[in-house]
Amino acid sequence: MTVTSIGFVKKVLPKTYHHRKRLLSEVMVVMSHYKYLEPVMDRFVFNNGTAKDLLSLVGTVTVLYQGRLYNIPLCLWLDESFPRTAPICFVKPTKEMMIVPSTHVNSDGQIMLPYLEEWRHSQCDLHSLIQVLMSIFGEAPPLVMRPVSEEEPMKHFHACSVENNCSHMTVWREDGLPFQGKNETIC
Repeated sequence: MTVTSIGFVKKVLPKTYHHRKRLLSEVMVVMSHYKYLEPVMDRFVFNNGTAKDLLSLVGTVTVLYQGRLYNIPLCLWLDESFPRTAPICFVKPTKEMMIVPSTHVNSDGQIMLPYLEEWRHSQCDLHSLIQVLMSIFGEAPPLVMRPVSEEEPMKHFHACSVENNCSHMTVWREDGLPFQGKNETIC
């Protein structure tokens, strides 16, 4: 569920969050500095399989890399004990992007930084975390565009020709299966 105002965040934020005032204050700061990051309540599944409804900040931050600006999609999950515990952070590539694993980002997109590992609630905050992310990703972007081969635009079509005695064309979906619909005809 997308949340658009801090008042609404306050309303939907579960009572299980221990430090609500500080969390709301930090989310307000982020919303005022990064217009493309927005708070969202959603289900987070931990590595052990347990799931919780948590607040996250989802969207993009702009990074300067080699003189050009790039939007890096992120998701910063805030556990119920935030700010006592560090956010759980991921890059969220679009389908046109792929993750570049590095010392700061694993193959699942999880962000691993000394800033997060050494998180101290009295010294660390979301705004500073985002600035660190922008700085590090400006040196080594965590995502690249997927290569597009010359054959790729045609991979969704299977064209038949007169030579192979076929009088139709099959259009394939992205999952590799042909489209099928009611009232199909082959003319």
